[in-house]
Amino acid sequence: MEVYETDFDVRQKDDASPVTEADERAESLILPALRELLPGIPAIGEEAVARNESEMVDGNTFWLVDPVDGTKEFLRRSGEFTVNIALIEDGIPTLGIVTAPALKKSYRAYGPRTAEKKTGNAEWSPISARATPTAGAVIVSSRSHGDLDKLEALMTGAAVQGHRRAGSSLKFCLVAEAEADFYPRYGPTCEWDTAAGHAVLVGAGGSVRLTDGMDLSYAKSGWRNPEFIARGLE
Repeated sequence: MEVYETDFDVRQKDDASPVTEADERAESLILPALRELLPGIPAIGEEAVARNESEMVDGNTFWLVDPVDGTKEFLRRSGEFTVNIALIEDGIPTLGIVTAPALKKSYRAYGPRTAEKKTGNAEWSPISARATPTAGAVIVSSRSHGDLDKLEALMTGAAVQGHRRAGSSLKFCLVAEAEADFYPRYGPTCEWDTAAGHAVLVGAGGSVRLTDGMDLSYAKSGWRNPEFIARGLE
C-alpha cells in the first residue's frame, strides 16, 4: 500500500502488460516467506517468470503467487486489485488466499467447505456459493479483459437477472460469497491469476471448468489457461 499511495512509475513487460514497483516489492517479500514456511517446495511468482528467473518445478507441489493481480485496477486506484497465493498439489489448487488490501477484504480456503472471508478487523466468517436463483443468474466479468461477443452470446436467451464487473480474483470471490453465480472467462489468463481464487471458490462449493466440462488444472506448459467458466453450486 505504500507504493499505491505514491506517484509510482509504470513499465511494460515483454508481453506488454504493466508492472510497478509494488509488484516486484511484494513478490520479493512473499516468495522467501513461502520457501521458509515449506522448505523444499518451489515458489513461483509472476514477476520472476517474466524475468526468466523462476525456480524449476520438478515435483507435483509448488506455490503460485501473483503479487498484484489486477495491475490495471491498481493503476486506476479502483481498489480492485488483490494479492494471490495458492498451493498447487497434483495440478489442483488445494489452498488459496486472496487479499484486497485497499478494500480491507481477505478470502481463504484449504479444501471443501473451508472458505472464509474477513473484512477489516472483523473475525473470519464462513462463506458459501449458492445455487443459481430461479429468478436468474448474476454474471460477473472482467473490467479490463475478455471477449464481449462471447459474453453477450452466453447471456442472450439465458435467465440472467444481473451483470457485474470486477477486477482481479475478486470475481471468483464474488461467486464464492454468493454475490454472483457465474464468472465466464473468454480472455487470456495465467495460472497465477486464477489459482488462489479457484481454491477459494472450490472451498465455497463452486467449480472452475473448461468449456468442455473438464476441471481447470495447473502446472501447464507456459502457465497459460484456456477459456473457463467459474460457477457456484450446481
